[in-house]
Amino acid sequence: MRYDSRLPRVLHVLLHLEEKSEPATSEEIGRMLNTNAAVVRRTMAGLREQGYVQSAKGHRGGWTLAMPLSEITLLGIYEALGSPKLFALGKSEDAPACLMEQAANAATEEALEKAAACFSDSLAAITMSDLAGDFAARLAQSKRRQ
Repeated sequence: MRYDSRLPRVLHVLLHLEEKSEPATSEEIGRMLNTNAAVVRRTMAGLREQGYVQSAKGHRGGWTLAMPLSEITLLGIYEALGSPKLFALGKSEDAPACLMEQAANAATEEALEKAAACFSDSLAAITMSDLAGDFAARLAQSKRRQ
């Protein structure tokens, strides 16, 4: 099964953008994520449309944050990415008229809706600033080990 890793990858990029003193080009971001610049531009465009990043063309152009990390929730980024499907599970459609299949589908759908709501609530409670703090703590711990 193929996983959609756009959310953690974009969060990674946003943390780097906060640290950079100049815009990051799509090519730089592509090298960071081991993907091509066209994929980066397509992904970042959704974030730009929601006001999280901005871009400038030409010499010294690239991507920058458009707002402070403290104003960006992980839920906002998830939604800007199109709210990728969380689970590979889905309802059965083998016998749609069967009442047993309907009951099984209803139970499955209810559980998936609850899980999606829990996931959204968790993302809404975390800002990019929280991730930056986690990074700083990990960096400090890593330096202490050296």
